[in-house]
Amino acid sequence: MEFEESFMNPHDFDGLVQVEQAQEMKESTTTTTPPPVANKRGRKPGKKSSDKVDIRAKLERSRQSARECRARKKLRYQYLEELVTDREKAVISLRQELDKYRIWCVEVDEGRIPDGLPGLLEELGAVKQESGGVVLSM
Repeated sequence: MEFEESFMNPHDFDGLVQVEQAQEMKESTTTTTPPPVANKRGRKPGKKSSDKVDIRAKLERSRQSARECRARKKLRYQYLEELVTDREKAVISLRQELDKYRIWCVEVDEGRIPDGLPGLLEELGAVKQESGGVVLSM
């Protein structure tokens, strides 16, 4: 028993576990991280003055693109203005028609037949012609 007791001393076992845990912590914190990726913005090293031609061409392309963009924008605004004008004309036309129907309603309420009402009713098919007279069918 003395042999087992000396071999399995609990204080030594706890110390061993603590040493192993400390080594694992040290290894996990000392792992190297990959180097950061280089930033791709900015000027590139090794560019020479011969690239000025490329820069001028790039500026010209940019100017041309801006001109085309402004032209497209102008056409778009013209299209939208025409669309608004057409809609405004349609609104005015519908308001006039609505006013005409309001006047007709007032005349019908007063017992008069307004001008254009019989023609409208015939167009809509609301009037049936009979031998004795006109009959409304609704």
